[in-house]
Amino acid sequence: MSNTSVPPPPAPPAPPVAPPPPPVAGQRNTGMLVLSYLGLLALIPLIVEKNDREVQWHAKHGLVLTGLFLVAWVAVSILSYMIPFFFLLHSLVWLAWIVVSILGIVKAVNGQRFLIPGISDFADKF
Repeated sequence: MSNTSVPPPPAPPAPPVAPPPPPVAGQRNTGMLVLSYLGLLALIPLIVEKNDREVQWHAKHGLVLTGLFLVAWVAVSILSYMIPFFFLLHSLVWLAWIVVSILGIVKAVNGQRFLIPGISDFADKF
């Protein structure tokens, strides 16, 4: 009698790994969309996300809004130098910038576009 050993049966194959779930709409580039409306930080998504048309649109729009508010800030500064009463407008310009930025961020995160007549048309030219 020979003592022959039988090899153990092979292990069952591992179950296949499920692919990762697709990104939920609006979550993929949320950080870049938020940066688009935070002043000069809009340059980051403009440079980094060159292939995402939605992020590019919001970044360009955010830069145009930043430029517009900087021009308004300078104009109010000059007027307040000449007419002291206009120094009160600094607060209004700053508040308008904050409100428009928040509206832009909320719309962008929800997958919408914040359209401002004239300004959005100008941003689309770039």
